[in-house]
Amino acid sequence: MRVLHILDHSAPLQSGYVSRTLGILRAQRALGFDPVCLTTPRHGVDAGEPENPLEEVMDFRFHRTPKPQKKRVPGPGFITEMLSTASRIKEVIKEEKPDILHAHSPCLNAFPAYYAGKNLKVPVVYEIRAFWEDAAVDLGNTSEGSLRYRVTRAMETAACRRVNHVFTICEGLREDLLGRGFLPDKLSLAPNAIEPERLSPADKPDAALREAIGLGGGPVIGFVGSFYHYEGLKLLLEAFPAILSAIPDAQLLFVGGGMEDAALREAAKPFGNAVKFTGRVPPEAVPSHYSTIDLLVYPRLKMRLTDLVTPLKPLEAMAMKQRFVASDVGGHQELVKHGETGRLFEAGNTDALASSVIDALKKANTPEDQGILERALAFVIKERSWSAVARRYAPVYERLASPA
Repeated sequence: MRVLHILDHSAPLQSGYVSRTLGILRAQRALGFDPVCLTTPRHGVDAGEPENPLEEVMDFRFHRTPKPQKKRVPGPGFITEMLSTASRIKEVIKEEKPDILHAHSPCLNAFPAYYAGKNLKVPVVYEIRAFWEDAAVDLGNTSEGSLRYRVTRAMETAACRRVNHVFTICEGLREDLLGRGFLPDKLSLAPNAIEPERLSPADKPDAALREAIGLGGGPVIGFVGSFYHYEGLKLLLEAFPAILSAIPDAQLLFVGGGMEDAALREAAKPFGNAVKFTGRVPPEAVPSHYSTIDLLVYPRLKMRLTDLVTPLKPLEAMAMKQRFVASDVGGHQELVKHGETGRLFEAGNTDALASSVIDALKKANTPEDQGILERALAFVIKERSWSAVARRYAPVYERLASPA
């Protein structure tokens, strides 16, 4: 069965969105599906590129949609984007002849998939990774309850009503849609997951990399990922003085980059060499960077976005038997059982964050600590591998592609 995935952006770009996509693609191929991809103008292909660009990345075909050179209709620019995407989807359907269209967030991908699929009689599923309106709030583009927020929310609801089936990445999103009146049989869960074969526990820390980064001998507290406001990374810097008072040789390491990069670097200046930044690193270098960190911190701020959406990063930590502490937002609570598979602290509370970090480091390598690491690893291998999650798509695909 051939599946055409419609995406906001993709490899070779780096993001959690891309990581999830690659996990799905590799797992579906291993199960015997034939996944191909199409990206919208938001991927960043400049106007003037070939009319039908096709790129092979990591052994997968990615059909690109060039940016429209001018508005095709009056109104917001995203309408022109969707029209361009719909036209491109029709072209690729005729070329690839997919059995299923699988659109991924945001709804700007779902609408073009629906109209192209309806026109050419190809069923459509829509996978919601986050609600577009909540992401816009975190980016500062709108506020909860504003006109833009309500319109965007209505668009997401309308997209879900039109497609044949909806997948959500977590229970929080699914429960929200049930509250909007959707029936359970139209909604399925396809949670975030990891690839155990690509993220396995390190035999030992990468000493050469630690030296290259300039890390000292003290414990390293770190974060690996994209620097968005909702990640709460400034809170970690605010908690650092209390951590240093208890563990004077502690160090902070930030691996990655993003919108908050400059602000974090500025806030870290008073700590001198005790805080390090590596910038973004290629995917193949991520495991070795993880191995340099003694304790990962996920201090996500409490808001609708973080309460509804589960992240990938704690799962990666579990797969590599990395100890971590995380704020008790809803998305984390769906993944982590406090004291069983990880440690949670009160979101937004600097003192609670510092205390959790200090306690976790002082208990490192104790039987309690090792038990948490072992249970977390068992959890992700059994329940959160991409091969297991990819199997959840199969019955929906088969039902839609072969209607009775």
